[in-house]
Amino acid sequence: MNFPLNIDAYAPGEIAKRVSTAGVAKATLPALPMFVLALLAGAFIAFGGMLFTLAVTDSGLGYGPGRLLGGLAFSLGLILVVIGGAELFTGNNLIVMAWAEERITLGQLMRNWGIVYTGNLIGSLAMALGVFWSGILNGGGGGLMQTAISIAEAKVALSPLEAFLRGIFCNVLVCLAIWLCFAAHSVSGKILAIVFPITAFVALGFEHSVANMYLIPVGMLAGAALSVGGLIGNLLLVTAGNVIGGGVLVALVYWLVYLNDRSAGIEPDKTTKE
Repeated sequence: MNFPLNIDAYAPGEIAKRVSTAGVAKATLPALPMFVLALLAGAFIAFGGMLFTLAVTDSGLGYGPGRLLGGLAFSLGLILVVIGGAELFTGNNLIVMAWAEERITLGQLMRNWGIVYTGNLIGSLAMALGVFWSGILNGGGGGLMQTAISIAEAKVALSPLEAFLRGIFCNVLVCLAIWLCFAAHSVSGKILAIVFPITAFVALGFEHSVANMYLIPVGMLAGAALSVGGLIGNLLLVTAGNVIGGGVLVALVYWLVYLNDRSAGIEPDKTTKE
């Protein structure tokens, strides 16, 4: 018996329709499952943060290769979110596409972002406490603890403009990773789509709000001389940058090209494969 094997990626116009439809589903999800899935996403991104911290500790590879290794390790977080299933604020900035297409209301968009952001924060903080209490940071003769402190202090030391712009660049790559996942037909294809953009944003030093919800608090617990105000200030700036990067520079741009009937852009393929 012959089974058809479809290995071709979805075309960009098809991806746009799939992203918009997924945005409707996310925006209309009941509050309880949305919140629980957001808790999971905060935990999953924290796992990526843990592996990143380990990978860059005493790697001896030099700045560039060491950052590249750390970025590869951090990819674990988004792989868990996408393949395992969870609600991540930064990825959900793509829901702007469904809003622009008038398939959901602004209230539904804000409801999703509010619930998911809160869940991501609580999940991330719980993981930071768990990691600190577990004694994991004592590994490597205390090297992991020092790395966690250095990461947190470096993030809070960024100027407002630096944090904001790095937030923009970060979520362009994160949302492009999600976008590429919608082109894939298989688990392996989705993982491959995630690895390169996520490795790039981490290696380049861009700023991810949900990652910072774990990395800064765990550094503070480890002994970083930082205040809650410093954490909040960083999150506000990075979050604003993330929204512009993902919601405007990816979601709205692709909506304009593929889904806006008044645009002179490319028409999407009307036949969407499932």
